[in-house]
Amino acid sequence: MKKSKILVIEDSQELAYQSRLRLEKAGYNVEIAADGNEGVKKARETNPDIILLDLMLPMVDGYSVCRLLKFDQKYEHIPVIILTARSLEQDKDLAVKTGANAYLLKPVDWNLLLETIENLLQNTKTREATSSLGTKAD
Repeated sequence: MKKSKILVIEDSQELAYQSRLRLEKAGYNVEIAADGNEGVKKARETNPDIILLDLMLPMVDGYSVCRLLKFDQKYEHIPVIILTARSLEQDKDLAVKTGANAYLLKPVDWNLLLETIENLLQNTKTREATSSLGTKAD
């Protein structure tokens, strides 16, 4: 069975490293990007199965990264989980408007994050299987 590929876009080296260790231990392949520009570039190069995205990034912020990817037909299918310390409702609303699939607060609840990743991956696989079936006329 193919391991799912996760792109972590996080400017904190410590959190990025911790994320890589935990996600690899859970069986995922992990790529890391340290800023918004690098994140968009790696997403386009590697076409990950899911993206974990910080909002407060150097170069290009997380909202812009999410919008650039989710409003591009080539990458709109990739689920994006926002991981942030920003807890205001307006921050969450803006993340949803830019296309985020989930919004989780730091410090990260790893059990909740892993559950969210699995749910989004399963939903993506179900959607892909359904769309590949097409419709049949009776």
